Amino acid sequence: MSSTNRTVVVTGIGATTPLGGDSATTWEALLAGRSGVGPLEGERYAGLPVRIAAAAAVDPEDVLPRPLARKLDRSAQFALIAAREAWADAGYTAKAGEDSSIAPERLGTVIASGIGGVTTLLDQYDVLKEKGVRRVSPHTVPMLMPNSPSANVGLEVNAQAGVHTPVSACASGAEAIGYAVEMIRTGRADVVVAGGTEAAIHPLPITAFANMMAMSKNNEEPEKASRPYDKARDGFVLGEGAGVVILESAEHAARRGARVYCEVLGQGLSADSHHIAQPEPTGRGIAAALQSLLDNTDLKPSEVVHLNAHATSTPQGDAAEIKALRKVLGDDLDHVAVSATKSMTGHLLGGAGGIETVMTVLALHTRTAPPTINVDDLDEDIDADIVRDVPRALPAEGTIAAINNSFGFGGHNVVLALRSV
Repeated sequence: MSSTNRTVVVTGIGATTPLGGDSATTWEALLAGRSGVGPLEGERYAGLPVRIAAAAAVDPEDVLPRPLARKLDRSAQFALIAAREAWADAGYTAKAGEDSSIAPERLGTVIASGIGGVTTLLDQYDVLKEKGVRRVSPHTVPMLMPNSPSANVGLEVNAQAGVHTPVSACASGAEAIGYAVEMIRTGRADVVVAGGTEAAIHPLPITAFANMMAMSKNNEEPEKASRPYDKARDGFVLGEGAGVVILESAEHAARRGARVYCEVLGQGLSADSHHIAQPEPTGRGIAAALQSLLDNTDLKPSEVVHLNAHATSTPQGDAAEIKALRKVLGDDLDHVAVSATKSMTGHLLGGAGGIETVMTVLALHTRTAPPTINVDDLDEDIDADIVRDVPRALPAEGTIAAINNSFGFGGHNVVLALRSV
């Protein structure tokens, strides 16, 4: 196979999420149908229209050494923790160059964030106003840069083939993974650390989202607030964390005897050109991204048995996604087990595509589709097979494929496809 059409595989996964501090505990909680959403405590959240969120199960400052943590925005902290887990899970024992199985110039990172170091920006502005210029941290600019998570992961592993940060709102993490696939396909890198991260639980973003009528205001029952596909859904719940995968060319993975989780077939991309925040109601752009995926890979709709849907729990968005799936997949959608894991993790914005790719990898690897919780009264417009309340076994034999959808403000649509090995 030529260097411009190389097979890309997943050899490592890492995550830190509202359900667990690593990928294993996150997956266990996901299969158990556990909600990571809870009340926001403290005076700064009192009086806000939304007082719930899906905070990380493990605080990153409890994991990272204090001298390192204080130089990193929370989004970069999450990314570094997830990347370290994924790097070790892939079998690497040190940074590139020190681990002789990967050369620094053949290693890249693509870690995305939709908002970047927003909490650093807002908190340091408060420091400036309340304590004066001398108290503003000299690390502020490197901390608030959107590329900070990718840059710090790149420093951690000694990546020299390229360090990148695509920003496409809530599609950012998925677009990062798609970009990483292209880096390997085109021969620019043999290995790429890719994923998404977000840490935006702060009064200002929460209030701004709430005033857009985008978030659930079910403050009384936080664990039931994120309810994709349910008739009573009223918006998303903000989450935080990171998900990272190690992507490699199949040849490179084979040379070092790496364990392979699955193959990444490719991506489909499109833009709605409809509205800066509202989804296109017919699913036209989503359908175009899915069709692009099918046109540019060897994926057949009959192979697809699982979908990790974008499904944020907004009235318009959930329905548009299903319409698009039905338009492109037709009757083949009937044999696709659809999971909406944001019902448990909340919506990690730019980090969503990262953790949901990790979940899709594990669904294929274990041949198990995770459940969707809180669907008490299924919307009749949701014309798909939703996995509800308990996990579902996927076909035990043969090659199977799965899709991970991510969409973002601005009309960004990213569809990733993965296949078992």
